Amino acid sequence: MIEESDHLNPREDIVEHYILRLFIAGSSPISARAITNLRHICEEFLKDKYILEIIDAHQQPELVKEENVTALPMLIKKNPGPKKRLIGDFSDREKVLLGLGIRS
Repeated sequence: MIEESDHLNPREDIVEHYILRLFIAGSSPISARAITNLRHICEEFLKDKYILEIIDAHQQPELVKEENVTALPMLIKKNPGPKKRLIGDFSDREKVLLGLGIRS
């Protein structure tokens, strides 16, 4: 027989992760800077609470079309909602934090 415990909340252990897709243009200096800047921000503010998928637009054009990417580098925050798009090398930390909804 399975019993539910009154003191356990099944949602307590669920941590909402940020799901991020970064579209880049190959190994250009701007792409490298965007990756580095974004990883530093994620590690500092979202430690263990994010999934970062890096997509080379030249190697995966179908994803570029699917996500309607119009500029590179572009970051798409898929979760938590609402979906947001940020463009640039992510060197302006405050703008990135605002765009991701980490700061208001």
